[in-house]
Amino acid sequence: MYDVCALGELLIDFTPSGVNEQGINLFGQNPGGSAANMLAMITKLGGRTAFIGKVGDDEFGRFLEKVLKDAGVDSFGLVKDCDCLTTLAIVHLNESGERSFSFYRREGADLMLIWKEVKKEIIDTSRVFHFSSVGLSGQPCRDTIREAVRYAKLKEKIISYDPNYRSFLWPDEAEAKTEIRKFLGSADILKVSEEEMIFLTGETDLEKGAYLLAEKGPAIVFVSLGHKGAYFRCADGTGYIPAFNVNTIDTTGAGDAFLGSIHYRLRNKNLQEIRRISRHELADIVEFANAAGSLTTTEKGAIPALPALDKIEKCLEERKIHRA
Repeated sequence: MYDVCALGELLIDFTPSGVNEQGINLFGQNPGGSAANMLAMITKLGGRTAFIGKVGDDEFGRFLEKVLKDAGVDSFGLVKDCDCLTTLAIVHLNESGERSFSFYRREGADLMLIWKEVKKEIIDTSRVFHFSSVGLSGQPCRDTIREAVRYAKLKEKIISYDPNYRSFLWPDEAEAKTEIRKFLGSADILKVSEEEMIFLTGETDLEKGAYLLAEKGPAIVFVSLGHKGAYFRCADGTGYIPAFNVNTIDTTGAGDAFLGSIHYRLRNKNLQEIRRISRHELADIVEFANAAGSLTTTEKGAIPALPALDKIEKCLEERKIHRA
């Protein structure tokens, strides 16, 4: 039985790695993709996960398949297609470590997954089905996600959704907002960034924005706030947990580490327990996830930077000592 399976993108992040003797930028080849990053975080902490998606039957695709296996993520649901290329993303970092992207994705493999290629037995044997809006930005993957969510609901799985809006992946902002909003009512667990909350609700106030999202149906709403921390809402109340003071050099994968840590801590709960979770327990879970997300920013890349459980626990202990 898998704790979480995820349908999403698996791609190459070319991350800044200094300059050569001529001052020309160098880039390191790193595995990426929000769904894969999140699953790798869960697995690194001790959970069981499986990935569903597509890569090209090329050197990049074979590299990514090996990365999944090395990370302990079941790759049975990974499709390799010789008719399309593995998606590439160039990561650009500013002075504070915040990232922006250039995507090489026209007819990229991650968008070419069709429903008949999805190994439904993976969903059958998972507690949680997760997806993001990255695959909603084009066809045929949009229809594939719609069918997968419908199927997971039919099988009474917990549904996790990360809108993960990237404007440059969509041809039209209005279309993006419409398509992303369509799936809010399907989610039991919803994670958005502050910018995504504003984009989807028009609200800048965290309490109002999270309330509007929760009204659509999710039992729990998480709003990640970058270096500020995270806000959450559940039936028992709301809360804000600050981030950890770390030496940030690359924020790639921090939100995925955050959500993966959330799922790791919720892995033994059924949907009814998730709906009844106390504000106090959820605050403790979010602090754990904040530590994981913060620590991820101290190294370059996404999956290679994910922290181990002992490192997270040490970070939490140091905060306790500082508070005392």
